[in-house]
Amino acid sequence: MVRSLTSLKITTFNLDSNDPMQDILKTLNIHQEQVFAWISTLALNIVLSIIILCTGFWIAKRLSVAVAKLLERRDADKGLITFLSNFTSVLAKVITVFMAISQLGIAMTSFVTILGAAGIAFGVAFGGILSNFAGGILILVIKPFKLKDTIGALAITGEVIEIQMFNTYLKTDDNKVVVLPNGPLINGVITNFTREGRRRIDLIIPVPYRSNLGELQERIKTFVESQSLVLKDPEPALFFSEFDHQSGKLTIHCWVETVHYSAVHRTLSNAIFPWIESVPQSS
Repeated sequence: MVRSLTSLKITTFNLDSNDPMQDILKTLNIHQEQVFAWISTLALNIVLSIIILCTGFWIAKRLSVAVAKLLERRDADKGLITFLSNFTSVLAKVITVFMAISQLGIAMTSFVTILGAAGIAFGVAFGGILSNFAGGILILVIKPFKLKDTIGALAITGEVIEIQMFNTYLKTDDNKVVVLPNGPLINGVITNFTREGRRRIDLIIPVPYRSNLGELQERIKTFVESQSLVLKDPEPALFFSEFDHQSGKLTIHCWVETVHYSAVHRTLSNAIFPWIESVPQSS
């Protein structure tokens, strides 16, 4: 487009001619032909650029699907599949845009220079976005968690439902979806509650000194051991861990499969804590 504009010739009028009007008409005809040629070339380039964009974006979508299917056949991590599929699509679309711009006749060297300067400005202004992108790559390489893991990070606890290039999505127990930026996420402390397969439930119960401690301990131990979801190995443990001027702290440790943690914790809490008020006092 730029080359076409610069190729237009400038014609001067010959005022000494015997027929100035004829010269003017000839000049207008020349310019008209040049303008029509330039418009025709520009229109053709625009049409070709649109075709390149449509074809390239279609190919980008097909490549993204192909990469996803290839990784699925190799049993790759679902988070990695999503990330690489999106990355392939974005890369193919960027290449397509470059090809379309080149078809319009814009010099790529100048465009790349402008793009480089814009990239520096973008990096300064949007450093957090680049940090999140790098964080997404590190998450997929290091794998501190995977899809369906329950993690705690950035003061949020929830199940990982999606890992994208810039963000990770968690679903909390109260069915809220929380979006965590990958940069701060990978740079912070991540607690994975799922990886080991089982968790220990810790309950600390304040017991008044005048309570019948022996009867209370036996009642709690019998109840905990009767729960089918509580693991037998390691066996449940009950002991006094702290003492103050009003009560002793009875600590209960028992192990469960991670998927049953919340349900068993609620069951034990709801059953045991009311017993503290009803337990007989020792004489």
